[in-house]
Amino acid sequence: MPTRERKAEYFKQMSQLLDEYSTILIVGCDNVGSHQMQKIRMGLRGKAIVLMGKNTLMRKVINNYIKDHPGNSLVNLLPAVVGNIGLVFTNGDIAAIREVIKNNRVGAPARVGQIAECDVTIPPGPTGCDPGQTGWFQALNVATKIQKGQIEIVSEQKIITKGGKVGPSEVALLSKLNIKPFTYGLTLSSVYDNGALFDAKALEMSTEDLKMKFIQSVRRVAAASLTLGYPTLASLPHSLGGRVRDLLAVSSITGYKFKYSEPWDALFSMDPAELAKLQAASAAPAAGGAAGAGAAPAAADAKKPEPKVEEEIDMSGGALFGSDKKEGY
Repeated sequence: MPTRERKAEYFKQMSQLLDEYSTILIVGCDNVGSHQMQKIRMGLRGKAIVLMGKNTLMRKVINNYIKDHPGNSLVNLLPAVVGNIGLVFTNGDIAAIREVIKNNRVGAPARVGQIAECDVTIPPGPTGCDPGQTGWFQALNVATKIQKGQIEIVSEQKIITKGGKVGPSEVALLSKLNIKPFTYGLTLSSVYDNGALFDAKALEMSTEDLKMKFIQSVRRVAAASLTLGYPTLASLPHSLGGRVRDLLAVSSITGYKFKYSEPWDALFSMDPAELAKLQAASAAPAAGGAAGAGAAPAAADAKKPEPKVEEEIDMSGGALFGSDKKEGY
């Protein structure tokens, strides 16, 4: 088929994929063989479509698509179309596709000059090498001994560090030991989803991680709002809590009563010994899961007279985050 016709067919195919799918995974394709690629396509069948091609063609199709659809967010995808990459189109679960890509990586020997994708260690034990080959191990400072006519590694030894270049000595030694430390396959680098382009590392975050990051962000907003005296939804509960504590403090001193101070008035008027017993009773359910062996000492401690607790009233207005400065509005 003539090259021009192939290009026209490629343009048509990619344009249709851009119309049909809203999520595009950008994957690196270094050192991926045709047989391995075939297995990946089979694993993704029914879930996604893998499209390979030259970057110039991909960029031209995207630019033409943007011209035909003004205001389209595909312009955000252009910076990611760099290097030896492919595009995976899908409307399904990204995590499932990522798992298929991850499971189709194959082991490969180390090569001179490549960048190590992980730390490489040599396990202890016999190597099967005769004593005349100790020079390979000495060059890499690997502790060895001669045992039963062969070289034996004394302890686990790291010979390659992640991110470093692999040298000829490391390659020769790993080849002798028949160790394939690295894996090759599609590498998920970026994800384009409904106009947003983000790094693939974001997919490694769990739901709990996202919740914690959101909670931390809300706490920072609340702290900044209280410090600046600028009310926000994040700081409002803390501000109201501080004002309620102010009212309770004033009520306990002046004797002025209002509806919501009644439960606190009951606590303020309670005998300190009774208050201590109430605190111990409320803490008892938390320790309810203790073993039976610890129940006897706990019962013995319960019979001891409770020390009197002097009640303290917070008159600072409940300053949050360790600041005595009251927030202003």
